Amino acid sequence: MIDDLPSDTPRSGSRTRLVVAVLVLLALVLGAWRGWAWWQAQRAQEQTAQSAAEQRLDALESRTDALRRDQRAQAQRLLDAAATNRVLRDEVLGLGQRGALLEESVAKLTDPTRHGAQALRLDEVELLLSQAAQRLDIAHDLAGARRAYALAAGALDGIDDHRLLNLKQALAQERSALDALGDGPRADALKRLDAIAAALPRLPRDRTTTADAPSRPAWQRWLSPLVDVRPTRDTTLIAPEERAAADAALQVEVSLARAALERSDDAGWRAALQRIDAWLPRVWPDSPARRGVHAQLRTLQTTSAPPQPTELGSTLQQLRMLRNAGLRLQPTPPVATPEVSP
Repeated sequence: MIDDLPSDTPRSGSRTRLVVAVLVLLALVLGAWRGWAWWQAQRAQEQTAQSAAEQRLDALESRTDALRRDQRAQAQRLLDAAATNRVLRDEVLGLGQRGALLEESVAKLTDPTRHGAQALRLDEVELLLSQAAQRLDIAHDLAGARRAYALAAGALDGIDDHRLLNLKQALAQERSALDALGDGPRADALKRLDAIAAALPRLPRDRTTTADAPSRPAWQRWLSPLVDVRPTRDTTLIAPEERAAADAALQVEVSLARAALERSDDAGWRAALQRIDAWLPRVWPDSPARRGVHAQLRTLQTTSAPPQPTELGSTLQQLRMLRNAGLRLQPTPPVATPEVSP
C-alpha cells in the first residue's frame, strides 16, 4: 500500500491540471459568449438608436417641409393682401381725384367770370388751339393745324370784347407764321425722297453711253473698236442675276427712310439715305443721271429742318394767362331791386 502511493500522485496531478484546463477553457468560452452577447446587445442598441434618430430626422424634415409650405402660403397671402391694398389705395386715390374734379367743376360753374355763350366760345377757342399745338408737336400736320387755327379764329371773331384785341392779333400773327412754313420740312423731304425713288428705275444700266464719248481721250476713241478702256474704282457693278435682289433691297431702304421720317428719327433717316447712296454705284454705272441722284441724296442728308417759329403757341399761352387772371367778358350788370317803402 505504501508502495502504490507514489504512482497515484502523478495521475491525480494530471487530472487536476486537466480539470483546471477544462475550467479555464469553460471560463474562456463563458467569457467569450458573454462578450459576444454584450456586443450583440450593444449593436442592437446602436441600431435601435440609429433607427430612432432616422425617424426623428424624417419627422424633422417633414415638419420643416410643412413649415416651408406654411411659409410660402403666408407669403402668398401677404402678396395677395398687398395687391388688394394697392388696388384699394388706387381706388381711394381715384375717388379723391374724382372728388377734386367734381369740386373744380362746381367751382368753375359757380365762378362769375365763366358765364353764357362767351365762356363757351373761349372754351372752344382754347380746345382748338390745343388741338393745333398737338398736331404740330406730335403729328407735324401743318394742314390740320391750319384748319384748327382757322376754326379758332372764327370762334374768336364771334366774341365782341375790346380786351381780346391783343389775342386776335397774336392769333393772326401765328397763322401768318404757320402759312410761311408751306408744306413743312417733312413734307418737302418726303416729296424729294419720292422723286429720288421714282428716278432710280429710270437710271441707265449700260456702262457706255453716247453722252460720255466726247469726254474720252482721243487715243481711247481710236482704240475703242479693239480695246475698251474703263476706269476701275473700289465699287463694282453687281451681276445681272443679282439685280432683282438689289432692287428689292433699295425699295426696302426707301421704305425705311420714309418710316424714319414719319417718326422723326433723324439718325435713322440719314443712315437709310447713306445706304441708298452706297447702293447706287453697285447697281448703276456712272452717268449724269446717277450723279444727279447722288447729289440729291447728299443734299437731303445735309439739309436740316428750319427752326420752328417763335409765334407758334403764343395765342394759347396768352389765352390761358387771361383766363387765369380772371378775365370777365361783358359781365352781366346786377339787377337793381326796388326799395319797398314801409
